[in-house]
Amino acid sequence: MLRYQADRRTLGFVIAYFLLVAALWVWDPGHWYITVPAVMIVASLSWMCAVITHNTIHCAIFESRALNKAFQVVLTLTYGHPVSSYVSGHNLSHHMYTQQDRDVMRTTKVAYRWNFLNLMMFVPKVGGAVTKGDFAFAKLMRQQRPRWFKQFAIEGIVLLLLTVGLFILDWRKALVYWYLPHVWAAWGIIAINFLQHDGCDESSPYNHSRNFVGRVFGWFTFNNGFHGIHHMHPNMHWSLLRDAHERELKPHLHPALDQPSIFVYAWKTFIWPGKRITYDGKPYTPPPPVPDQSWFPEAKP
Repeated sequence: MLRYQADRRTLGFVIAYFLLVAALWVWDPGHWYITVPAVMIVASLSWMCAVITHNTIHCAIFESRALNKAFQVVLTLTYGHPVSSYVSGHNLSHHMYTQQDRDVMRTTKVAYRWNFLNLMMFVPKVGGAVTKGDFAFAKLMRQQRPRWFKQFAIEGIVLLLLTVGLFILDWRKALVYWYLPHVWAAWGIIAINFLQHDGCDESSPYNHSRNFVGRVFGWFTFNNGFHGIHHMHPNMHWSLLRDAHERELKPHLHPALDQPSIFVYAWKTFIWPGKRITYDGKPYTPPPPVPDQSWFPEAKP
């Protein structure tokens, strides 16, 4: 049923998320020193499932169309947002117009002197535009592609009904074990865009994205760190990205855009020395902000 056997890992992570949430709901440890680490693990799994959502939208994992649709509903429950909505802000805006004024997630929207603040404020700054674009796109698709809209609606309704049901059963458990991990997943999947693109050269055929090539990080995030080759081949399966990166991109890439550790990079970039620089080490000041431009004719900016 799987198009690539590597997606057994994908299914394993999704199952692990639901098992852990169910175990915490039933067990409900109560002690903060158990609850806090447990919720952190759930939030991490939810973010990894958001990465799976990203991968699935680009490259479906099942041979069966029906199974892929059902899996999108399942993923919606792990990530906290309708999976179909990923198409508008990510595939059609970010991929088509990377770092341009039609990219609703361009990093130039934040320009604070303290780079840590740029990271913290990036998601609030772009979140409204992403949501607005999602609704505008859904409204358009309701007329032009009713089958897509039906799938989007099913995902949203199932998520809403289950979320409301869980809050009715026990609002505290629902808040801690269900809602907060979803908030982290949504924040994380948008925030990583800042690490992957800020200070890069969107006009370059190779230096448009920053890559995080550590093998442990790559294993847990389904090679999400190989972002440059993903932009070059958006529909390539995640299991093929490392080899394609080494073969097609690395020989032409500026060395600084191959980062061995996302954690070391984040420390240097946002904590110490915490300077906002271009990929080749120069001080970086983003251009003056401009309004979002429509990336499809029927949607207003």
